[in-house]
Amino acid sequence: MNKENKINLPNEFKFKKKFGQNFLKDTNLLRAIVADAKVQDNDNVLEIGAGAGALTTQICAVVTKGKVVSVEIDYTLREFLLTKFANTANIEFVFGDILRIPTEEIMAKFGGKPFKVVANLPYYISSPIIFYLIESGLPIQSITVMLQKELVDRITAMPGGKDYGALTVILSLYGRVTKTRDVPRQMFTPMPNVDSAILNIEIQPTSLPIISIAKVVKACFAMRRKTLVNNLIEGLKLSREEAYRVLTKLNLPLDIRAEKLDKNQFVALSQEIENLQN
Repeated sequence: MNKENKINLPNEFKFKKKFGQNFLKDTNLLRAIVADAKVQDNDNVLEIGAGAGALTTQICAVVTKGKVVSVEIDYTLREFLLTKFANTANIEFVFGDILRIPTEEIMAKFGGKPFKVVANLPYYISSPIIFYLIESGLPIQSITVMLQKELVDRITAMPGGKDYGALTVILSLYGRVTKTRDVPRQMFTPMPNVDSAILNIEIQPTSLPIISIAKVVKACFAMRRKTLVNNLIEGLKLSREEAYRVLTKLNLPLDIRAEKLDKNQFVALSQEIENLQN
């Protein structure tokens, strides 16, 4: 193995399945992830999952004027990481679960300034962390994360396909969502059972009532084999007459299914349902 691509860890370290630990070992890929995140020298960056500090190193190499805050849940890595980055002035480590750290604490770390998120997320908790971030109210500029390839393909799917679903629509409401690259499983240690991909979300400010729209979207996709009308009846307790009225007003076929609607149609659908109920 190229010395540059070797993962340096304490001799006594053991990978923990409960934390979904799969560390990246290719330096070129790590640099590419930072580039995909469009990190600049004066950016502030929140890293989730420092691991062995390989991605942290590449982020800190670029962020020379901003600040990097890296959250790591595995407390056994504390001494190793603090020693490794002892001479890196722009990094601060927080040891704990990102889902349990108060948003006020994260805000304070950056002095209330906007920041970008870069992370290699464990597969088992990736969706909760993404939703936590986008619904947190924090001044996040973008989110660049390593996820299971299958999940990224679903998130970036186009309307009409089998992968297109509630997650696709909801995340698209928050900003521009793109897959920047696929990452084969061989790039990790230990090697996982699935391939990965990099997802980038450029957050775009919006006045849309996303939480209420998301409720409608989830109801519409609750039972994919059923028509949109039936999902509206069962999920949102509309009468059949009301469901028909809403679809007719939007010029949608009465037998249409949720996967045929694009983001803008879901926004309009949500608005019509809200008008109906007020």
